[in-house]
Amino acid sequence: MANDIEEDAQEQLKAALWLAVGKMVDEETLRRNRNVTPQFIGALTDMVWAQIENVALDLENFSRHAGRTTINTDDVLLLARRNQDLHAIIRDFVDKQKAAKAKGKSKR
Repeated sequence: MANDIEEDAQEQLKAALWLAVGKMVDEETLRRNRNVTPQFIGALTDMVWAQIENVALDLENFSRHAGRTTINTDDVLLLARRNQDLHAIIRDFVDKQKAAKAKGKSKR
């Protein structure tokens, strides 16, 4: 029973991802005056799904290695460590969020 629920949830997520990828591809093909097949969208969706699974597994492992049960921004930054531009964007975002949070606490 629990496995069926998990499989249903996974199928719903995959369907939502397929719609999102399809929308992005449609927008880009219209902009570039190109056509793609539904098979292309399906293959791209499968590739994105596999990447999401790998990222999720890495984040879980980083968190577990640190002795935590919750993934936090340190895990995300560790994941992005090999892509300097992405790492800088995430680091900047995290720093701004922390500064805004600290500013909000100091107003109390």
